[in-house]
Amino acid sequence: MGTFIVLTSILLALSLFIIWVASSYNQFQVLIIRINEAEANIDAVLRKRFDLLNKSIDVIKANTKTENDVLEQIVKLRSRKISNFDLDRKLYDAIKEFEKYKEEYPKLKSAESFMKIDIALNESEAEIVAFRKYYNDIITDYNKLVKAFPTNIIALFFKFKSKLYFDGKDMNDEIVDDFKL
Repeated sequence: MGTFIVLTSILLALSLFIIWVASSYNQFQVLIIRINEAEANIDAVLRKRFDLLNKSIDVIKANTKTENDVLEQIVKLRSRKISNFDLDRKLYDAIKEFEKYKEEYPKLKSAESFMKIDIALNESEAEIVAFRKYYNDIITDYNKLVKAFPTNIIALFFKFKSKLYFDGKDMNDEIVDDFKL
C-alpha cells in the first residue's frame, strides 16, 4: 500500500509538472502570435507611409521645379531590405524632409494631391503610434515571462530570448540583462 501511495504521488507531481510546462509554453506561444500580429500591423503602416512618401516625390518635383534630389532617403530605400525598426527611423527622417518642403514651398499646399498625401501621412502617424504601443505592451508581457521565475526556466529550455521594444531608440543598444553579473 505504501508503494502505491508513493507511486501515485510521483505520478501526480509529474502530471502537475507537465501541465505547468505546457501551460507556460502556451503562454509564450500566445504572446509570440500577438507579437507577430503587431509586427504585421506595423509593417503594413510602414509600407503605407513609404508608398505615400514615394508618391510625394513626383508631386513635389512637379510643384517646386527643384533640381535637387527630393526625399533622397526614400529613393535609397527602394531597393534595400531593412528591418521595421530601421525603416521606421528612415521614414521619420523622410517625413521631416517632406514637412520641410511643405514649409519652404507654400505652393505645395494648394496642390490637391500633395494635401491628400499630407493628410494620409498624419493619419498614418496616429496608426503607427497606436501599433507601437500595442507592440511594446505585448513585448513587456513577453519579457516578463522570459525574466521572471519560474517561467524563465521554460524560456531557457525552449530558448526564448528577450525582445527589443519598438521605441525608436538605436537598435544597437543592448538589452540590459538583470541576471548577468
